[in-house]
Amino acid sequence: MSFEEEWADLKAAAAARMQLNGAPTRDPGTTPTGADLVVHDDELGKIGHFAYRLHNNLKADGKLAQTTTRTAGTSLTADGFEMGKALASASTAWAKQVGMLVDACAHISNHLDYTKAGQRHRKACR
Repeated sequence: MSFEEEWADLKAAAAARMQLNGAPTRDPGTTPTGADLVVHDDELGKIGHFAYRLHNNLKADGKLAQTTTRTAGTSLTADGFEMGKALASASTAWAKQVGMLVDACAHISNHLDYTKAGQRHRKACR
């Protein structure tokens, strides 16, 4: 079997298994409301609380690690070690990555708060 034939067979097999932009159909009567996903307020609250705690811990601990690394890099560079420049670069990259994680945690926490408030509003309007 040539490479092209084997590749075509593999692509056909993958296409038969792949489902894009959709989810498997389910019996709509599996939940009381017919919804695909049911989440309770207390579950959203716990997830939001963990995201909030992770946000605060990352913000504090991430800055400590970045500051310590930057200080070590500056000191090593002053002593003539090439490794100091690498640590300074790592410190900058670390700060960017921690910032992205902190922002993501804040986004998750805020979105869950918004979702909970929206659910309460929808329930009150019924």
